[in-house]
Amino acid sequence: MLKAAGKVYRVMGPVVEAEEVTFLRMLDMVEVGQEHLVGEVVRLKNDKAYIQVYEDTTSLKAGDIIYTQGFPLYVELGPGLLGNIYDGIQRPLEILREKEGFYINRGVHVTALDRKKKWHFEPLKKEGDYIKRGEVIGAVQETNLIKHKILVPPDAHGKIKWIAAGGEYSLEEKIAVLVEKDSEKEIFMYQKWPVRRPRPYGERVPVDEPLITGQRVIDTLFPVAKGGCVVVPGGFGTGKTVIQHQIAKWSNADIVIYVGCGERGNEMTDILLNFPKLIDPVTKRPIMERTIFIANTSNMPVAAREASIYTGITLAEYYRDMGYSVALMADSTSRWAEALRELSGRLEEMPLEEGFPAYLPSRLAEFYERAGKITTLNNENGSITIIASVSPPGGDFSEPVTSHTKRFIRCFWALDRDLANARHYPSISWIDSYSEYLDDVKGWWHKNVDKDWLSMRYAIMELLQKEQRLLQVVKLVGPDILPHRQRLILETCTIFKNTFLQQSAFDDIDAYSSSRKQFLMLKSIIKFYEKSDGLIKKGMNISEIKESQIYQELIRMRFKYSESKEDMDKLAGLPSEVESSLEGLEF
Repeated sequence: MLKAAGKVYRVMGPVVEAEEVTFLRMLDMVEVGQEHLVGEVVRLKNDKAYIQVYEDTTSLKAGDIIYTQGFPLYVELGPGLLGNIYDGIQRPLEILREKEGFYINRGVHVTALDRKKKWHFEPLKKEGDYIKRGEVIGAVQETNLIKHKILVPPDAHGKIKWIAAGGEYSLEEKIAVLVEKDSEKEIFMYQKWPVRRPRPYGERVPVDEPLITGQRVIDTLFPVAKGGCVVVPGGFGTGKTVIQHQIAKWSNADIVIYVGCGERGNEMTDILLNFPKLIDPVTKRPIMERTIFIANTSNMPVAAREASIYTGITLAEYYRDMGYSVALMADSTSRWAEALRELSGRLEEMPLEEGFPAYLPSRLAEFYERAGKITTLNNENGSITIIASVSPPGGDFSEPVTSHTKRFIRCFWALDRDLANARHYPSISWIDSYSEYLDDVKGWWHKNVDKDWLSMRYAIMELLQKEQRLLQVVKLVGPDILPHRQRLILETCTIFKNTFLQQSAFDDIDAYSSSRKQFLMLKSIIKFYEKSDGLIKKGMNISEIKESQIYQELIRMRFKYSESKEDMDKLAGLPSEVESSLEGLEF
């Protein structure tokens, strides 16, 4: 129930200063003016309150009433989230379009979840059972891919006095009643949770499984673990958004949440037009059945941009608590930080480097620390992997957002403008990027793919580093002056960069590479180098090796071998074919 809690004193863009405030608390959600614009209390000083409003404040005036329900900004969590498109404060854009048309008026209030839709509830407990906090009480088949586990809220526990039988129920129909010390609590299929408060869990556990993205440069050279954090910095046009699109399409995460934070409208339009057509390569079902979009484009109110990141991570925590692995794409945290800077300026706070507020590092830490692999309150394992892009002005990685972000992440995919200009995608620099998850995920690769994975990964990285040094010489004297063994390094790295690191998002075969295909391709290239090096030691000219049929076979292999069993069997024989073909050159 709304209660009057103050009056507008002055308006400073998206920030409203309120006077005559009563019983307002920090981070309380409020509604401002006759149109009930949604806002949040961000500062209390003397008898004044400062409110950041998530909608356009045009036409607000002094004396307008401010209302509150007395609780913080929250999201609704329950069946119906998957496949939906929300704005930064979890208003469903499809419903708003049906209600308002293509231009959304201010002050529109709609529920995030459909209250009338019936869901088939399956009870997993019975009357008399004692339910702990966060325990699963039932299940709903939300989509063909995802079974939605109905969780008891983290603040509820007790003995089941009554539980609904299996059948069709709406979100507003109670499904259970818990009793604890003579007090009863009704349980529904949905719950509310404040976006700025992390959801509780059992304990953190070490990460040990890679997030397989299907992108070779990522999975083989710079892997990220499920439950890890990675940042993708790059200037305009280097392909940050494309990389996140590819990971959202092809990664082996159970749930994908894509937050378009301050991005251009045409980029979000491209996502929303393409994703409904995509099919999951494993399950052969539409990818939308495991995806949630939060669209907060650059022309939307700046304050809502600041809230969208917290909305996304709270939804991710909810599915993590069901035992799922969640990939959260935040595109981009620079726009989020710019929203912080603008709001901080409106609040007249002391700016630090490049005008960002002093609390920028702590806000970044709060966000990234909500990632991780955990044991849930229901004793299952769940994880959140954060893949966040950063848009440093001019590609300067020393600017505040990038430099502070590096303190809280363990994986860094640096995008190179020269590679992007050369149409080499993904344009991830193999010189500037790094991953600290190699030792964490090597056990998974050795068990599920091959025990030589890590040694081969180190071998190709060593060749790339040698190539980098040789290229400095080539710039001065040209490649023809180099010894044949050094020219072989250049040729091998050229094959590796053009055949392995470069990947086409528009080719049906090349867009996605399984972990086994990646290893076999890498093994073939390493075998080519080792065998060719032996031939050159015996006096063979490198031009003879380049003219061989197997050289051309390696160049074409990324487009030639699909993920079918027949093609994978052929690719598995390619390293042996490389060896035998090069041995034939000796005669």
